[in-house]
Amino acid sequence: MIRGINVGGHGVVKMDRLVGLYEDLGLEQPRSYLQSGNVVFGSRRAPGFDHAGAIERRIKSECGLDVAVAVLTAREMARALEANPIARRPGVDPRFLHATFVMGREGPLSLEGAPLPLLPGEDAVLVGRVVYLYCPNGYGVSKINNTFFERRLRARATTRNWNTVTALERMARGEPPA
Repeated sequence: MIRGINVGGHGVVKMDRLVGLYEDLGLEQPRSYLQSGNVVFGSRRAPGFDHAGAIERRIKSECGLDVAVAVLTAREMARALEANPIARRPGVDPRFLHATFVMGREGPLSLEGAPLPLLPGEDAVLVGRVVYLYCPNGYGVSKINNTFFERRLRARATTRNWNTVTALERMARGEPPA
């Protein structure tokens, strides 16, 4: 998941070009989802290889864009999907669920110590390196957005709606996004 491309007309990169950059890096069967920097791929590189760094450097050199990339394995995506404590609550509408993936910072993360600027009905729960959000008034009006979490956690982050998270997890398992 790439933060910083194709949002609001800024940092525009066509998906076929993005897929080509992944292929040039030797990544296997890259497939894009939507137009907002979601690419699922395979890799035979050794565990611990810095895929995110390689992708960030390639996008910088080829497109001139300074982006942040979150790379999760299929297993990590499945865990992120399963770990959402908000999704299991009665009455939760999945259209208003989001996940903010925190990247680029080592060590434990915490939201303790400062109140969250929640609007009525909103919630945010940090589990590991993912902040699960419920924004029934709409993510666009919420103050618990990507910028807030980047400042609060002192790390880069990228947010996806729950439909996208679910689709990426399916693609990572080799299934169509639905």
